[in-house]
Amino acid sequence: MVKKKKFSHPILLLQDIESRSRKSAIGLPQQEEVKDEWSGIGFRVGDYKLAAPLGQVVEILTLPELSRVPGAKSWVMGIANVRGNLLPIIDLHNFLHGKQTQMKKKSRVLILNHEGVFSGLLVDEVMGMRRYLAENRRITPDDLDSSIKPYIEHIYQYDEQWLVFSMHKLADSSLFLQVAS
Repeated sequence: MVKKKKFSHPILLLQDIESRSRKSAIGLPQQEEVKDEWSGIGFRVGDYKLAAPLGQVVEILTLPELSRVPGAKSWVMGIANVRGNLLPIIDLHNFLHGKQTQMKKKSRVLILNHEGVFSGLLVDEVMGMRRYLAENRRITPDDLDSSIKPYIEHIYQYDEQWLVFSMHKLADSSLFLQVAS
């Protein structure tokens, strides 16, 4: 049986609780050096491994049912109704390289919503969240394909090269906004 102490005043009780708590408290973990880190969504378009900044991808979907858009460029796959919103779906590989994406189980649609441009981009696959230390950041190589280079901010090199693809640069591009044939 545990013997209970009696306290003549509530303040003494609180001081006793504090004292016992401090004696049995575990120390805080050692503080580690915090390194600057970048996060994004990794995806593949053809042979390119790309990553979009985390805040630039609103949602990731499987390819919804589409309605064709007459008179649109070949890279405009159609319009989808996603929860009551009309969403144009763009084949990103076709837009960049003039070759249609080969639909597979892993194919996904990345949703971007930037300054009034609300679109879905069909990609070969989404490869999950990517995190890189700032020390692994490199400048964009000069010999990068001219069709994709305007949308690349920089690269991260760690075991393999990942190009940071700016959804905002794409949405601001006059070429992307000209969908009529």
